[in-house]
Amino acid sequence: MASLTSIKKEDVAHCRKMAQDISKPVEEMIHSHTTVAIERATLRLLGVNGAIQRGGQWYPEANAIIDALHKEKALGKGVLHWFVNGMIQKKMPARELGALVASGKIDLTKLPRAPEAEVAAKAKQLCIQAKDFLLSQREFRDGIRRETNDPFDPEGKNGPLLYVIVATGNIYDDVIQAKAAAQAGADAIAVIRSTAQSLLDYVPHGATTEGFGGTYATQENFRIMREALDEESKKLGRYIRLTNYCSGLCMPEIAALGAMERLDFLLNDAMYGILFRDINMKRTLIDQHFSRRIIAVSRIVIHTGEDNYLTTADAIENGHQVLASQFINERFALNAKMTEDLMGLGHAQEMNPEHPNVFLLEIARAQMTRDIFPKAPIKFMPPTRHKCGDIFYSHLMDAMFNFVGVLTGQTIQLLGMATEAMHTPLLQDRWMSIKNAKYIFNGAKDLGRDITYRPGGQIEAWGAKVMKDTVDHLEMIHKKGMFKAIEERAFAEVSRTEKGGKGFDGVMLRDPAYLNPFFEIL
Repeated sequence: MASLTSIKKEDVAHCRKMAQDISKPVEEMIHSHTTVAIERATLRLLGVNGAIQRGGQWYPEANAIIDALHKEKALGKGVLHWFVNGMIQKKMPARELGALVASGKIDLTKLPRAPEAEVAAKAKQLCIQAKDFLLSQREFRDGIRRETNDPFDPEGKNGPLLYVIVATGNIYDDVIQAKAAAQAGADAIAVIRSTAQSLLDYVPHGATTEGFGGTYATQENFRIMREALDEESKKLGRYIRLTNYCSGLCMPEIAALGAMERLDFLLNDAMYGILFRDINMKRTLIDQHFSRRIIAVSRIVIHTGEDNYLTTADAIENGHQVLASQFINERFALNAKMTEDLMGLGHAQEMNPEHPNVFLLEIARAQMTRDIFPKAPIKFMPPTRHKCGDIFYSHLMDAMFNFVGVLTGQTIQLLGMATEAMHTPLLQDRWMSIKNAKYIFNGAKDLGRDITYRPGGQIEAWGAKVMKDTVDHLEMIHKKGMFKAIEERAFAEVSRTEKGGKGFDGVMLRDPAYLNPFFEIL
């Protein structure tokens, strides 16, 4: 495969060392705090996944339990400190106790206390059982992959996966569209999440049939779509991957539910919620660590969100912000015990199509991402920022995007839609995009292995420039610290503050007696 000779190994190593240094004070903060979402995810992993009626709708038991403990300022010790003691005192399994506590029939803080050693031993046993369940679900999923023909190769040697979205708002309609896309040739289906769900501090319960711009991410919706795609995979003799969104105020919970229901991909970024949803940076960074611990055990591939930076910042001038963020996301993933083949680092083709030689610049950016992260299943996002109502021009932009993807050996190619600047794509729009990609991926399958980039040429020179700018950018962040750098618009031209944003009231300092064996066991 062609590669850029202008990218120096010592510069890449320097960037990784700076990212590691940048992460150290953040990691200290992560390991001294917990959040309401981590504690809810802990309950969910133990099986507390029911809901109670509140205000005319279903409200998760995990939320009701954590709300009560948080109100009493008792979460610094961790929910297991109280909940496992309740299981011992009441001689009840987790699900039964969870229902009674959520409905207000039992107050965990008022129960007699078992010896701390007994509570700790019981908590560890329960966490081991929960991990074993995740491992069994992983093996079940991987068994279906083996049974069918799984086209996925993290390094992209087999060509990019065809990745498309469904976004009807109704999970049952999503199933119909997902199956149709798979039959047309799609390899992975992303169920777009309902607009603003990332700002809900609870996970909706059950199957949902109404959503705006997408379908709610719920455990039951995960189960319904996974079951449908397993069925379709067996019919087609080709494994179809399932994607959903693990970001926002419920990041750890969605990771747990996605692992339980055998998802393959989860959008999970260390900074996306901070920059684009104004979620408190401490909350986001603490939550991403625990969510990635779950994801690593379940061997789910994450997708990071650097592509979004280029929707608010100029893609030509700010490509180095994407690369700098990729180094930081990689480091946080490694800190959470993830392996490189699970890191679907994201980037996008968002430069102004009117710019001279824009495809040379796009090729340089895509190729350097592939070269710097050779083991990572890179996710390449389509042009959206400069799309308009001209569907023919949009389709041509998508075709050139597909060409860059196959030329540079991308792993996961989210296919653009000719009509996405106008409406949620229809079945025929998706069919047309898949046909476009299959034609180009097949026709230029080995082109990247048959060419080299001219030393001193524009592609090599642009790669070198972006690399130099990335080194300078990381040196600035290294000097100021990550929190201050984000406040001063280090990424995507967006400023956030350390104590600002949504969800900060859900961050707690861990008590010396904090109990959560998952951090050891995962």
